[in-house]
Amino acid sequence: MKILVLNCGSSSVKYKLFDMDSREVLAQGGAEKVGLPGSFLKFTLPSGEKVTLEREMPQHSAAIEFILSTLIDEKYGCIKSYSEIKAVGHRVVHGGESFSKSQRITSQVVRKLVECIDLAPLHNPPNLEGIRAMQKLLPGVPQVAVFDTAFHQTMPDYAYMYGLPYEAYEKYGIRRYGFHGTSHRYVSARACEVLGLPYEKQRIITAHIGNGASVAAIKYGKCIDTSMGLTPQEGLLMGTRAGDMDAGALLYLMEKEDLDVKGASDLINKKSGVLGLSGISSDMREIEAAVAAGNERAIMALSVYNYRIKKYIGAYAAALGGVDILVFTGGVGENQWSTREAVCSGMEYMGIHLDKEKNNGMRGKEMLISTPDSPVRVIVVPTDEEFLIASDTLHILEGEE
Repeated sequence: MKILVLNCGSSSVKYKLFDMDSREVLAQGGAEKVGLPGSFLKFTLPSGEKVTLEREMPQHSAAIEFILSTLIDEKYGCIKSYSEIKAVGHRVVHGGESFSKSQRITSQVVRKLVECIDLAPLHNPPNLEGIRAMQKLLPGVPQVAVFDTAFHQTMPDYAYMYGLPYEAYEKYGIRRYGFHGTSHRYVSARACEVLGLPYEKQRIITAHIGNGASVAAIKYGKCIDTSMGLTPQEGLLMGTRAGDMDAGALLYLMEKEDLDVKGASDLINKKSGVLGLSGISSDMREIEAAVAAGNERAIMALSVYNYRIKKYIGAYAAALGGVDILVFTGGVGENQWSTREAVCSGMEYMGIHLDKEKNNGMRGKEMLISTPDSPVRVIVVPTDEEFLIASDTLHILEGEE
């Protein structure tokens, strides 16, 4: 069965087409600058050759139509007709409290997603645009929504509630939801598969770290805590996000700098984090280069970034009552061995013994990087959210047969 996976962002549409019988990726790429001048489609051919096609794409529906036409194109395509696409899986950022698992998309599901727009005003609207575009372009083809927040819906109330008046939760749904759930679910299960361990019997900490970053605590197959909150702003220091901070500090800055709500949001989401502290970049490769050159602010920014990850791992080990597996994933987790070493350094007391020789220089592949005698298994697992979305889509359709 061929399943198309779509991830619609505010100005982009990423896609992968899977043959689920062979688990082969038939096509992958993305439309960029959707709704902006100079929009283009970039994709990779099976040969590895990268192709860029320029075309104006004023809205997501135009981008998706371009993607579909490319899939059947005589020169670049991999299928002969749209009828080969048997289902579409969508990444949907926010499902609120309505969805604790992936769902076949119906009119009722769409209504619930509309209700969640206030919780994810930057993400859910383009996700909905993608769903509606596919309903028009491929009518009758089943669609499935896979939610970033769903995996975290098993958190107990004492983990997700804020210390605000309870009416804030009742009236507006203000609580911690968490994100990156598809990634946390995939890498935690995959780690157990690689290690040959039963998923439902492990205490796992997953560190999805990159420009956006979060940590999750998974006990016997269920998430019991995660670092992101009502929005992706909470938790770790990130590329441009401040992460955990005193709300009073933000109020103080708003007063001193005469910031409105949008200005405050831009400050903590787009101008802070590694970029704000270093004054150099949000790209960790550029930060590493600056650190190697002895730039003091870059050294400080990277130290804060690494320390926050270590602190959350320690906290979640306490929440889990111990830890059996620590998983690194995401752009930094998979590729930046120095951060993995800095995070694991000094954690021997809780059973984390890193094999520095295995870890050093290791990038972008599955590998156990703890010593043979380490009580905690430390493993790198490259995330594959798109495959999990396709897999969920397949399982839902098979369950309906």
